[in-house]
Amino acid sequence: MIRAFVLLTTKPGTSQEIVTSRKIRGVKVASSVFGRFDAVLVIEAKDLQELAEIIYDVVENHPNVMHTETLISVFPPGTHRVDS
Repeated sequence: MIRAFVLLTTKPGTSQEIVTSRKIRGVKVASSVFGRFDAVLVIEAKDLQELAEIIYDVVENHPNVMHTETLISVFPPGTHRVDS
């Protein structure tokens, strides 16, 4: 299992529409945010191929998404590493 954080830049005023417009498979969290990006998605997929399909086919093809940046988690979902 792979977890990725997808940072989205959207057309002005459309970030909330994107995070609520439809249920995107694999998306565990979707939030509009303030800052350099307009929205953040947390996606879980079985492998890199499925992750790529979700990001490309569903997220990047949305008409209001202008740019994405994907950060793949170093640790798989369900594992926690906290250094004391």
